[in-house]
Amino acid sequence: MSKRLVSVDYEVFGRVQGVCFRSYTEEQARKLGLVGWVKNTPAGTVVGQVQGPEDKLQAMKSWLSNVGSPSCHIKRTVFSNEGEITAQDFKSFTTRY
Repeated sequence: MSKRLVSVDYEVFGRVQGVCFRSYTEEQARKLGLVGWVKNTPAGTVVGQVQGPEDKLQAMKSWLSNVGSPSCHIKRTVFSNEGEITAQDFKSFTTRY
């Protein structure tokens, strides 16, 4: 397991609202032991930030790009501000409103 802590921001485009995408994202992040947040945007996308061990974060990036919730249709996922961090900014993974 990677000991390197990483943080990344993300935005998911497609049919990702009204399909339980946020709750599945929160569940997946918690399964992987990651922290951060997720929320819907007025533009119809889902945005958030995720932090944790690099290997787990890579698994989450793949999930956000290719899996999502059962009824969603992901067109693309954009990742930004990815980099190493010395400590996590969050205690858990939450849905923001």
